[in-house]
Amino acid sequence: METTTRALTLEQLAKILGGTLEGPADRMIYRPVPAGSNDPEGITFAASAEYLEKVLDTQVGVVLAPIGTPPSKVATICVANPRASFGQVLGMFQRPLPIEPGIHPTAIVSPHAEVSATASIGAYAVVEGNVTIGDGTRVYPFAYIGEGCRLGNNVTIYPHAVLCQDVLVGDRSIIHSGSTIGADGFGFVWNGKDRNFRVKVPQVGFVDIRSDVEIGALTAVDRATAGSTILEAGVKLDNFVQIGHNCVVGAHSVIAGQTALGGSSSVGARNDIGGQVAISDHVQVGDDIILAGRTGVTNQLTETGAYWGTPARPIGIAKRIVAVIQKLPELSRTIKDLERRLAELEATKK
Repeated sequence: METTTRALTLEQLAKILGGTLEGPADRMIYRPVPAGSNDPEGITFAASAEYLEKVLDTQVGVVLAPIGTPPSKVATICVANPRASFGQVLGMFQRPLPIEPGIHPTAIVSPHAEVSATASIGAYAVVEGNVTIGDGTRVYPFAYIGEGCRLGNNVTIYPHAVLCQDVLVGDRSIIHSGSTIGADGFGFVWNGKDRNFRVKVPQVGFVDIRSDVEIGALTAVDRATAGSTILEAGVKLDNFVQIGHNCVVGAHSVIAGQTALGGSSSVGARNDIGGQVAISDHVQVGDDIILAGRTGVTNQLTETGAYWGTPARPIGIAKRIVAVIQKLPELSRTIKDLERRLAELEATKK
């Protein structure tokens, strides 16, 4: 099975990455590998002294290391930011999923859709009416692009992704397999005084995904009840994320897996949100905030900083609370002992 698309010499790699090579210029590198690998044809990185020590005990082909790293038995390319340079290497060796240009004969494309001549529509994909698809956009097999959707330029829609209706996707955005964008928001009301059953509230809004957004596999972004659910430019969503109706996620915020935003909540710009975080409906979270994993946000958070726990507290306070909780059995025994001694003292006074 093919695992790479190219092979490069150390000299070529050093030139591309703008680094300084310590090692044989003509050695061939065929693939990126994890730190600690013994692959003599692989390239890895070490961003810290700890990882560098680990790598220097291996037979790896070359390691990307910080500037100033002394020569060793392992070939080294010294760069300003090893992690970022390794990301560049990963991009060089990445193999995109194959898709032919144009519209595949088995795809179903409405005559009322506008598809750029440079776009690609894969096998068995469905494109409904009143859809526009921009230049260089790729819609992979079995994807569904519903009525009224607008896809910008160089958008990627992976297999089995579903854009239900009225979804706007900005340039260069990526939606991974199995994600559902634009399903109905979660809205129900009781049928009146009798409260015998719940009545569905119609959901007629949009999903507005701006440029350079990436949405992981099996993630759901609900359409708005009215208006728009918005993911601003540069937002990155992990797998299994739930974005409720009418939510707004600010520019360049990152949300890890199994996190859920209740309807009409908002997250500011440049936030880092961990896994299994829950944000209640109608709650606003400000800019430049970190939410550690499993945090529960039930009230507004406006102060920049890191938070943890349920309800969310500044992380320093939350850690102290956890430390105290761990001592509760000991504190309970102490209190019971004090109560016993107090009872004995009171008994002697009688």
